[in-house]
Amino acid sequence: MAEEKDLLDIAVIGGGPAGLTAAIYGVRGGFSTAVFGGPATGGQLLQTMEIENFPGFPNPTSGFDLMTKMINQAKRLGAKVLSEQVSEIAFVCCPFKITAGGKEYFSKTVILATGAEAKWLNLPSEQKFMGKGVSVCATCDGFFYKEKEVCVIGGGDTAAEDSLFLTKFAKKIYLVHRRDQLRAAFILQEKLRSNPKIEIIYDHVPANILGEGKVSGIELKNVKSGETRKLDVSGVFVAIGHTPNTALLKDKVHLDDQGYVLVSPKFETSVPGVYAAGDVCDQIYKQAIVAAGSGCMAAMNAIKYLEMKG
Repeated sequence: MAEEKDLLDIAVIGGGPAGLTAAIYGVRGGFSTAVFGGPATGGQLLQTMEIENFPGFPNPTSGFDLMTKMINQAKRLGAKVLSEQVSEIAFVCCPFKITAGGKEYFSKTVILATGAEAKWLNLPSEQKFMGKGVSVCATCDGFFYKEKEVCVIGGGDTAAEDSLFLTKFAKKIYLVHRRDQLRAAFILQEKLRSNPKIEIIYDHVPANILGEGKVSGIELKNVKSGETRKLDVSGVFVAIGHTPNTALLKDKVHLDDQGYVLVSPKFETSVPGVYAAGDVCDQIYKQAIVAAGSGCMAAMNAIKYLEMKG
């Protein structure tokens, strides 16, 4: 059993918007709280060049600046923000054991906020243009492509929804899919085909993203003939799905068939005292404000759990 001085009330695994918001609420609730954010505390938002849809910022802000403010706020309120990477979690008994940086920590409750990573095309040019015309979030970045031509890569519901969303801004959307039919829901496919701004290109995959400093086009390869063609576009939106960061959680809490943590409406996992928040349990929204909100709710419910336990 951990000594009282080493025992945390709330341990937050993950340092993105969900994890840091949970920490802010936890420590303001009067409970000792630590965030295990890893070497890049701040999560995927650190890679986002410009954010316009997070409330409270009348002018665009970078993901780095937003997350730095959240980190500093959590620290100012008294939360510990640790850069150690969690290597093991044990939920066999309470207090729960967390191993990070070769050291063992113990906590009465845990909030899992490990996030999800967007799947990429694995093209060398992809990372080169990240934030300069390549995006994995149409909702975040679509506004910047008013009256421009863009390309969406994918064939599922996300790709279809992104394409339809982009019609609000772009003058032309190419939806590129590697197969000869989409996987998106029938109603979404009907909407795609009836929208004059959208052109579906089947049987093609991205071969290269083109540009000097920013995206100016994309080279596509026909998977059947091997022939290539070029599209003059200003933006490339990758919509081929996400992978939840739940490798550490397998057989620890219940996951769905996609690997996301299953939670109750109170963000409880299958283990009493263990909660989850943010993209690790969200297949739909993938928005910083939604993650932050769920981090708040998970923390508030963890606080109620601690108060009931006395």
